[in-house]
Amino acid sequence: MTLSSLCVYCGSSSGRSPAFTRSARELGDLLGRSGITLVYGGARVGLMGTVADAALAAGGQVIGVIPRGLVSREVAHEGLTKCHVVASMHERKALMAQLSEAFIALPGGLGTFEELFEIWTWAQLGIHAKPMELLNTGGYYDQLLGFLDRSAAEGFVREDKRSLLEVADTPAGLLARLAAKPAASTEAWLSPEES
Repeated sequence: MTLSSLCVYCGSSSGRSPAFTRSARELGDLLGRSGITLVYGGARVGLMGTVADAALAAGGQVIGVIPRGLVSREVAHEGLTKCHVVASMHERKALMAQLSEAFIALPGGLGTFEELFEIWTWAQLGIHAKPMELLNTGGYYDQLLGFLDRSAAEGFVREDKRSLLEVADTPAGLLARLAAKPAASTEAWLSPEES
């Protein structure tokens, strides 16, 4: 699959381990050098700022999407290729999804979890057929992955839906796997209201 845009969900904090920042910087650099547009939440702080700054420094295009109410709170990045200021979190997530051909979650907190699970639910409902990846830097998501496997084993998550979320330990490995995938379905995007 020739990827032209990638949505990255990640923390507006950097976390305690330097490995999280290194991994976000590596991903941004790879995206910038590969000509893949980064789509993300529009902040200049935390891992969000790190991945955006690295993509920009490598000559890449970066599109931010941030709700008006968070512009000052999340400290909106002012050096992006383009920044969409939207009215709500719902609008933010829908626009990020529309602008992206695949999704990656890096380490993050509640917002990252919520974005990941919503886009995964949309895939389960047939709203999109775009690849989804989890970058499991330093084993950050190990316990979540164990819980998801338990959910599948207990019959709450179908195995074919569980397998929609793939996992990589490195940015390079993750992008290589995405590049090896067949192109995503070209069916028209459905808005959440149409599902």
